[in-house]
Amino acid sequence: MIKKGSWVQIKKIILNPEQRANNLPEATKKVPLLLWVKGTLLTDAEIGDVVEIKTITGRIEAGELIEVNPSYLHNYGKYMPEIQEIDRIVKSTLFGDDYYE
Repeated sequence: MIKKGSWVQIKKIILNPEQRANNLPEATKKVPLLLWVKGTLLTDAEIGDVVEIKTITGRIEAGELIEVNPSYLHNYGKYMPEIQEIDRIVKSTLFGDDYYE
């Protein structure tokens, strides 16, 4: 049992495939548009239950409970040397050419 007040993530369907725009790529049109959102569980529940949560911004959302204590797993992609060069240029411009010395 997952207790009321737990930090959780839900998933819900925003648009079914037949509701999606016609100008989307064929592979995209075949699947529903999904929303994943995190918030505080408003009632005791189990994974897979349809629940309501309160988001950090105060919205109430309903959807399928998929995870307890979800983490943030985003990143900025693989290393690209061009980004390091942009960093060097920006910091040299802001702080002077001797910033890295």
